[in-house]
Amino acid sequence: MRFIRTIAPLALVVAATAAAPAAAAAPAGSAAVRQFEGTVVSVDPGSRTFRLRDTERGTVRIRVTGSTRFERIAGFSALRAGMTNIESTVRRSGGRWVATDVERSGGGGQHGGGGGGDDNGGDRHGGRGSDDS
Repeated sequence: MRFIRTIAPLALVVAATAAAPAAAAAPAGSAAVRQFEGTVVSVDPGSRTFRLRDTERGTVRIRVTGSTRFERIAGFSALRAGMTNIESTVRRSGGRWVATDVERSGGGGQHGGGGGGDDNGGDRHGGRGSDDS
C-alpha cells in the first residue's frame, strides 16, 4: 500500500513534466511577437534588413517587407547606421524577425497638451487662480 502512495504522486509529476513542453509551445503565436528598441548598427538594402542593437536583448537582424509600416521615418531608405531611439515591432517568420512596424520613438514635446511642465495642471499659481486674491 505504501508503494502505491509513493508511485501515484511520482507518476503525476512525470506526466506534468512531459506535458510542459507541449503546453509551452501552444501559445507560440502570441509569444512570437516582440518589440526591440535601440540604435541601428547597419542597414543592408540588398536583403532589406537592418541590425538593431537593443540594450536589453542584444543585436538583432530585422527584415523589412512591403507591408512594414514606418512612423516618423520616411521608409526603409531613410534608415541609417547610428540612428537612435528606433523601435520595431517584429514577428518570427521562417526563422527571421520580420518588422510589422518601425518607428522613431521619443521626440519630447508636450504629449497631452498644456501644463507648461508644472505639477499644478497648467495653473502656475498652485491652484490659487491669480496673485490678486
